[in-house]
Amino acid sequence: MIEIIPSILTNDPEEAKELIASCEGIVERVSVDIIDGKFADNKTIDPSALSDIDTNLKIDYQLMVYEPVNWIERCIRGQADRIIGHIEQMSDQVEFVGKVQEAGLYVGLGLDIDTSVAKIDPTILTNLDVVLVMSVAAGFGGQEFDKRALGKIRELDEIRVRDDTPYKIHDDGGITLDSIYNVHRVGSDEVSIGRRIFEGDLAENLKKFQKAAHGLGTRD
Repeated sequence: MIEIIPSILTNDPEEAKELIASCEGIVERVSVDIIDGKFADNKTIDPSALSDIDTNLKIDYQLMVYEPVNWIERCIRGQADRIIGHIEQMSDQVEFVGKVQEAGLYVGLGLDIDTSVAKIDPTILTNLDVVLVMSVAAGFGGQEFDKRALGKIRELDEIRVRDDTPYKIHDDGGITLDSIYNVHRVGSDEVSIGRRIFEGDLAENLKKFQKAAHGLGTRD
């Protein structure tokens, strides 16, 4: 089974709360994209905006920001279960990972579409709970899946074979009923899907994507 995580990218705190509420009882985890206007030419909600929500869901924050280490406290206030920081504007990967772990939370590093696996500090790779691979350019929803991500997923899958506590591999961006099959086939354990997963019936959409990931049913 691949875990399909509804992904929320919005600059409207009320919309974020409504989308989270719509996931209750259907999935265990949601992902919230945090973009600061510096990393990409887009800006979303601040994690602190979710400090007052009453939810049983586990919340991921994907930090597409300048110096993600400076956002950890805000994510904690926003009830984070897992914090994933993109490395492109991160000056110290070891510091980021250490500070998230000190807070008792799960931690991951994210790679934008043009960033190679080799850019991850090899000394901390086996300390990660998850490595996120973008299959679109980070910052905006609605883009087409970029097949370059598949090579990175394969590479990460090969590396973790030697790890006693292997990290999960997460793909984000442009996932369709067709691309989810290839992403899962080459080693991804998780995918996040944005607007597409919320269009219509969420539970039914999840079933369709789950079937497609395993080569069952019709793929588009």
